[in-house]
Amino acid sequence: MDWTSAQLRSLVELTRRGTVTAVAEALGYTPGGVSQQIAALEKATGMQLLRRVGRRVELTDAGSTLALHAERILTTEAEAVEALERTRNEISGTLRVGLFATAAAEILPPALRQVREKHPGVTVRSRDMDVDEVYDAVAGGTVDLALGLDYPDVPIPRDPSLSVRELSRERFSLAVPVGAMPGRRSISLADAGDQGWIMPSIPSYYGRAVLTACRRAGFEPQVLHEVTDTAATLALVEAGVGVSVVTDLMLRLRPSRLDVLALHETMERHIVVVFRAFAAQRPTVAAFVDVLSASAGASSAG
Repeated sequence: MDWTSAQLRSLVELTRRGTVTAVAEALGYTPGGVSQQIAALEKATGMQLLRRVGRRVELTDAGSTLALHAERILTTEAEAVEALERTRNEISGTLRVGLFATAAAEILPPALRQVREKHPGVTVRSRDMDVDEVYDAVAGGTVDLALGLDYPDVPIPRDPSLSVRELSRERFSLAVPVGAMPGRRSISLADAGDQGWIMPSIPSYYGRAVLTACRRAGFEPQVLHEVTDTAATLALVEAGVGVSVVTDLMLRLRPSRLDVLALHETMERHIVVVFRAFAAQRPTVAAFVDVLSASAGASSAG
């Protein structure tokens, strides 16, 4: 069959995400581009792979069958790339990295400097994405590895085909408007139960982790502002409209005039790197993971 990896990946992502729009966002295409990939695949196979149901599309039996085999084909292709890399005497090649906003600002730049110094033959191409989507992006082959966040109370799913390596841990504190709690240097979550809260979307891992911690402390947070962006959250606290949990990494994103109180409870998030298990032997992946681990260790020591 005369098809391409891009066409097969579009089909596989459609089974994961359900809509052409979601596939386009995940792969960095336009919706029209995804439709063209699927249309070309239908032409190559001579079979209808999608059917329209109202405003949505769904896979036909032929589409579902091909998607299953396409996933295996893409995995085999990735393994072939890894095997070829191992035959080289030097570490070189292109690495696709997925990451969330905080990682893009604070973690990636020093890692890229180290990679450039230690492995000048490696080209890193990064993509900013929703932190809750990085796991699927690695599983689907959209990126070779990704930086993500894991919460002890709401851990990301574990798939035996993927490796999740912890890079560092961050403990949460509570950010409150300046002077809102005079004389306090630390606080229990329950003491902030009557405050208005600024929180991320509850369906997100982060939102569920915060909600779980609040409920464990004995209260249901009054969410006044549902915000995902860290800089916007800090700006709202600074404006005096609510409180929010924060980490040191989050605070470095936007210098803000607010008070930060240590929490009596231990509430953490873990910064992790996710990659396919077989890719652990791929030189470029192994080298970048080592750089990230060393960088995270140096940052923690500092």
